[in-house]
Parts: sequence; C-alpha cells; structure tokens
Amino acid sequence: MSIHIVALGNEGDAFHQDNRPSGLIRTYLGRSPLVSGDESSLLLNATSAVARPVFTEYQASAFGNVKLVVHDCPVWDIFDSDWYTSRNLIGGADIIVIKYNVNDKFSFHEVKDNYIPVIKRALNSVPVIIAAVGTRQNEELPCTCPLCTSDRGSCVSTTEGIQLAKELGATYLELHSLDDFYIGKYFGGVLEYFMIQALNQKTSEKMKKRKMSNSFHGIRPPQLEQPEKMPVLKAEASHYNADLNNLLFCCQCVDVVFYNPDLKEVAEAHKIVLCAVSHVFMLLFNVKSPADIQDSSIIRTTQDLFAINRDPAFPGASQESPGNPPLRVIVKDALFCSCLSDILRFIYSGAFQWEELEEDIRKKFKDSGDVSNVIEKVKCILKTPGKFNCLRNCKTYQARKPLWFYNTSLKFFLNKPMLADVVFEIQGTTVPAHRAVLVARCEVMAAMFNGNYMEAKSVLIPVYGVSKETFLSFLEYLYTDSCCPAGIFQAMCLLICAEMYQVSRLQHICELFIITQLQSMPSRELASMNLDIVDLLKKAKFHHSDCLSTWLLHFIATNYLIFSQKPEFQDLSVEERSFVEKHRWPSNMYLKQLAEYRKYIHSRKCRCLVM
Repeated sequence: MSIHIVALGNEGDAFHQDNRPSGLIRTYLGRSPLVSGDESSLLLNATSAVARPVFTEYQASAFGNVKLVVHDCPVWDIFDSDWYTSRNLIGGADIIVIKYNVNDKFSFHEVKDNYIPVIKRALNSVPVIIAAVGTRQNEELPCTCPLCTSDRGSCVSTTEGIQLAKELGATYLELHSLDDFYIGKYFGGVLEYFMIQALNQKTSEKMKKRKMSNSFHGIRPPQLEQPEKMPVLKAEASHYNADLNNLLFCCQCVDVVFYNPDLKEVAEAHKIVLCAVSHVFMLLFNVKSPADIQDSSIIRTTQDLFAINRDPAFPGASQESPGNPPLRVIVKDALFCSCLSDILRFIYSGAFQWEELEEDIRKKFKDSGDVSNVIEKVKCILKTPGKFNCLRNCKTYQARKPLWFYNTSLKFFLNKPMLADVVFEIQGTTVPAHRAVLVARCEVMAAMFNGNYMEAKSVLIPVYGVSKETFLSFLEYLYTDSCCPAGIFQAMCLLICAEMYQVSRLQHICELFIITQLQSMPSRELASMNLDIVDLLKKAKFHHSDCLSTWLLHFIATNYLIFSQKPEFQDLSVEERSFVEKHRWPSNMYLKQLAEYRKYIHSRKCRCLVM
C-alpha cells in the first residue's frame, strides 16, 4: 500500500537564497522518525529525470511498510510545460501540500494565480495543506485589516494565507523555520494525520473490493436487520421542594400560628414541616421529650424563644374553628420574631439557602450584631442533638447537605401517629397521615380536604381499590419523593394508584421501573416468566399510561418469537395484533429467506462453505 503526496510552490526566500538543497519536503523526509530511508535513497529524480521531468520525486517508507511517494514541483513554468503529466499526478494525489515563502510575494502570487485554479478543477475530497514558510522581515506586526495595504508590498500577511486556505477548505500552517519543532511536530503532525486518514480510506475500499470479489455463488445467507429502536421514556423533573415551599403561601391545613410578644399574629405554619427540620420544634410540639433529645442547648433554645398559649381568653380565640384550632405559639425574642416570615420561608424551601436568608435579615437590621444574633438562633434551631454546631460555616453546610436532608426528614413521620390529623382505613387496618403533606404533594387530595366533600371534615377516611402495601408506597412517595417497588406487579399497582390520585411523576417513575425490569430480563426468563405481558399492556392503556403501553407494544413486537407462543398473545386486539405483525422482529421475510437458505444448505447439491 502506498501514499502519494504532491507538493507545489517554492518556499525558498527570494532575497536570501543559498545553494543548500534542503526544502520543506526534503527536511521532513530526512528528520521524521516515522519515515525510513537514508539521504542517498530519498532523492530519485532531483536533477534530471527521464520519466517525469516536471517533478522532483522522493520515495521512502512510512509507518514501517507503507510506501511514501512525494512529487515536488517548485516552479510553475516547469509544471505548465507538461500539462498531461501534471494533471495526472494531481488527480492521483492522496495529499496536496502548497508552500510559499512569507517574504516572497512572487511565490505567493504564483501559487494563488497559477496552482490554485488547477487544483480547484482537479480536487476531489483530497486534503490540502497550505504551508507559509519563514519569518517576516519587518519587525512590526502586519495590519490584519482588509482595507490596510501597509504590509502587502513587502511580505505575505497571515490574513492573505488564511483567506487562501478558506477558498480551498485547506489546513493553514505557519512555519517560522525548518527546525525539529516546526517540521517534525507541527507540519509533520498534520501531514501524518492526513496520511493515516488516507490509509484508512484505502483499507476500507480494499475490503469492499475483496467482499465483492469473494461473493458467494448461489443462495446467500439472509441478513438479519436490527430491531426497531424502542420508544424513549422522558422522566419528569421533581417538584418536591416547590410543593412544600408553596404550602407556606397557600395557608391550607394550618395547625400552628405564631404571635409576637404583643400578641399580634405574625405567621402561620405547619407542625409537620417544622418538626421535619428541627428538634427544637419537636420538643416544642411534644413530638420528643427532653429525655429523648438530651441536648441542653436545644432545650434552652426552645425555652428562650417560644412559649405555647392555650388560654381560652386569648384575643381572637373565639374566631378559631371549634373542632381543632391551631396551636398558638408566642415568640419571645422580638428580633427573631421580626424575621420569622423570612426564617419560615427559608425552612420551607429546604433549609439550605443561607445566603438569601442572611441578605433578607441584613435588610431589616443595621446593626451587624443583631444580624449575627438572629443567624445564630436559626443555626441552633437546625442543630442536631449531641453534635457540635456544624452550621458555623453556612456555605460549607450548604454545599454538603442536599435539600431536605436527603428527603428523609418527613419519612420519620410516615405511617406514625405523631402529629397525624387524618387516618386512612384500608383493608381493615388504619394508616395515619398528615393533611399538610398530602395537600402539598397531591392536587386531588388538596381538593378533597379543602372542598365541600365529606373527607374535608372527617378524620377517618376509607380507601377502596388499593391494597395497604400499595397505598403505603404511595404515601412514601408523597413524603420522600422516592419509591422502590418490590417488583413489576407492585409497580403496576402503584401506577394505578398514582393515576387515581393524578400524581403524574409517580406514574413516570413506575413506568420507568417496569421498563427497566423487562429490559434486563434475558430471553430465557422472558419465555418462562408467569407475568402476563398482554394484561400489563391492557392495564397501561386503561389507566392512560400512554408511554408504557406504546413501549410494551414495541417490546412484544421485538420479542415476537417468545410472546407469540404464549396463550395470552391471542388476547391482543385487532389493532394491536396488526401493529405487532408490522413491527415484528425478526420479520416474516427474513424467516422465509432463512428457511430457503437452510433448505439449500442441507440439500445434496451443495454444502456449507463456512462449516
């Protein structure tokens, strides 16, 4: 295999000529470690040639066993004297190198006006390298403005070289000297890259020709096409933090009201959210006792900041709902109370946006001591019992802790009676829950608990059509924004429950779980499993899971030979059966061709050439 390079143009300096024969091409061939050949064998036709007088010819070996043939023509008059030979050499070139000296305007115009038109006519996806050789004689940098002609009389500017490269779609190089760096690494690296590309292309073409020449005489084995790509299921982004943050502003299911020392209402909140992020509120609302916490700083912070008021003569107590009035909490610290709305917004957003909280507090106080005092109290509220205050560096805390402490804080209250204000009755058992979380995370439950429905005033709510395990998994998602079904059947049950309560993201999670489980099954397990895939498809369609139903149809079609042997395959509708037959893999055509080929191979007239 050989590589043919054609070099055109003169890189010598017209004002500093000497008798040295070294040029760009010869220097590269003599110095490159990838090119082998001594000085006497490189030059085959330097002075006089009989076969091709137009070009100086060099031959060498590259990459070990690849023949490298270079034809160099530095003068246009010689090139133009034998047009037939010149055209054939350019037409057969694998790489074309155009070179000129940056201090010789004549050599550049000779390249631009003479060689370039010829190359454009003969060029056919051949890589071209334009090499500008030498260092410009004028010390000042040439003007690159297209309107400026200050440098055009003395040397060739970079702009002119780049413009010429753009016309040909060529690679432009500036070689300030013919040393090891510019020749070996810079010019040599680019040239060797194109040499490798040419070798790859020739190898590919050679393989195609070999396949054509070795064509099998007779019936060829059928080619099995690839199955159709399965539909891509796009996951829905989580809105867990936004749901809990919106709960603060919607004022639904409020069960605690904060008052300032003057007994004026400051803010409304929810016990479940406050206790999810703070042991101070757990102690305040009797979720935990001082013996459970065993941290004097948390106990002292609770006593210093808050006090619960249960006085029936409290102003505004008569307007409270008689059923289950919100708990009244007096904020003893006036500075802390003035920032309570900002602190609650900080807590409801996940207790991580420290910079925003500090900025909001600084806007209210001019004294930096007051700002530090309030910030320290917030840190004490979020302190973990028995640990040193790890929130001294708020930025470090912010980077280390994700939102809602890995979404496990609310899980502490899942299926537990602490602070529960609603109980679901399922299959003869009860499951306690918290209206605030349900309203924030599920629009159907928000309408159910705040509308003119029986559930809005009832504490015990029956649930039908769902098992206890499935409903607990559903509540786990509402509380933690995650779920992990035990298998495909439970995931389908959870998907039905999510569709019943219109929680679309949970539907997508269940769809993705079912798809992942089915995709991971090998063919043998698919053939032996007891899961009714057609029944799964019909449930997905009935419960408006369009993504899953479309994917299951493609899955049945892709595994046609497995599912067509199962009895439930007959339960497909006419429309579904038509879709599966149309997209089945392998296709009917392939199976017929395979049968014909096997019949031909096993006949007495021939034998398999492969075996």
